[in-house]
Amino acid sequence: MQPVEIRPSIHWIGVNDRHLEMFEGLWSIGDEGVSYNSYLIVDEKSAIIDLCSKMTADELFDHIRSIMEPSKLAYVVINHMEPDHSGALKALLLLAPHIKLVGTAKTKEMLDSFYGITNNVLVVSEGDEIDLGTHKLRFFSTPFVHWPETMMTLETTEKILFSCDGFGGYGSLNGCIFDDPINPVAWYERQALRYFVNIVANYSKPVKNAIAKFQGIPIQVVAPSHGLIWRNSPNRILELYQKWADYSTAPGDLAVTLLYASMYGSTVRMMEVIAQGIVDAGVPVTIYHVSKAPVSEILPSLWLNRGVMMGAPTYEGSLFPDMVSLLNMAKIKHIYNKKAAGFGSFAWGGGGQREFNELVQSLRWEACGNFEYKGIPDSGDLDEGRKFGFEFASKLNN
Repeated sequence: MQPVEIRPSIHWIGVNDRHLEMFEGLWSIGDEGVSYNSYLIVDEKSAIIDLCSKMTADELFDHIRSIMEPSKLAYVVINHMEPDHSGALKALLLLAPHIKLVGTAKTKEMLDSFYGITNNVLVVSEGDEIDLGTHKLRFFSTPFVHWPETMMTLETTEKILFSCDGFGGYGSLNGCIFDDPINPVAWYERQALRYFVNIVANYSKPVKNAIAKFQGIPIQVVAPSHGLIWRNSPNRILELYQKWADYSTAPGDLAVTLLYASMYGSTVRMMEVIAQGIVDAGVPVTIYHVSKAPVSEILPSLWLNRGVMMGAPTYEGSLFPDMVSLLNMAKIKHIYNKKAAGFGSFAWGGGGQREFNELVQSLRWEACGNFEYKGIPDSGDLDEGRKFGFEFASKLNN
């Protein structure tokens, strides 16, 4: 894509990354892609706000050259040091060796540890401003959204909030960078939810603290470093992030995430009737095969839904490994306040449900029972499974 003017003399100069398969090496984005949104303000003193990955630097620099000579840049604002936003920095310094690097005190430390850069660093604190001429930049400290050095930058003339990873989302920008009617905004909102849960949900309290800083400020545009730029409904993405962050301490929606894994089909057969039982109780259910579905897609469902039903066979005296891996990731992401039940088959000695109960306890979820059966379920087992699903779903209102 070519640069886009957001407001007079303020340009999006970002790039799409359609090659990366795993964001942060963990989260699948092979189909969706991701954007690295960088911004250029042309003024008496010109500034770039955030950069891009090292691999996409050439395209970023071409965008800059199409607007101005890079050597005339005065500042680069580093809201966040993660390499998808700072990876192009050393190459930029070859083009603009006298540019000042603007960031928090923690950013200054990280510039040294990541890139060996110690010169021309301007440390800013909460409320500090830089006067570019026509435009002023005001800085807000937002630690742990989602690293300790992060900050957000407000352009005070046009009221544009450059929020870096805060209020961002997955998804390449497909011809339009804004939340315009021509864009599938609902799709980008789903990608923002997935991004939130994968990347920043663990820091929900700092997210809410950051949102609180901007209460009463008439923000006209929210410009994150990934995903859509929100100019038509700038409060929409703030409201969504607030809503999602609130789930960190709430029981969640009246719905069930049903997770299953199976070796030879016994667990699948039982899963189908347990899903029927959940729906019999009037509770919606979303089903994931944990050996196939990306964990990046499963976690948002776990984050939002009140109930978790897990079906997996015993594997060598323990719970099926793919299910263990998924539950361990849920623990890492601090997905709490759930009600959970488990079911699964065993061939001789069992043990899978015992480990499931131990994992539920470590997750601080409320255990709501187990249903275990030997071998292939018969008609009686299936009847009991449907009843088990119904009874579990009925407990979610209690």
